[in-house]
Amino acid sequence: MIRIEAVWLAIAPVDLRMGLDSALARVVAVFGAAQPHWAYVFANRRGNRIKVLVHDGYGLWLAVRRLHRGRFAWSAAGERVALSREQFDALVLGLPWQRLGAAAVVSVL
Repeated sequence: MIRIEAVWLAIAPVDLRMGLDSALARVVAVFGAAQPHWAYVFANRRGNRIKVLVHDGYGLWLAVRRLHRGRFAWSAAGERVALSREQFDALVLGLPWQRLGAAAVVSVL
């Protein structure tokens, strides 16, 4: 399996007809560089497809996921968002990942 230490979500929609070189150029434009063992997630304008670019330390992997019904839950704040592994797992299933992690913690006041 590919080791992934960090997952980053790019907020702006992209043309998912892009190939590996275009995806890498987009990662560099949005995140500054493609770090080893980091995954970068992009979505199309309709929100029913995502592409994930992963740098494994030796080369690049590009994966595509499409929902036949519904849309991926997407954030609208900022240019990029760091995701936890739990949030990423929910995102690729089409679940509302924003409700997981620190945002879902209930504390006593």
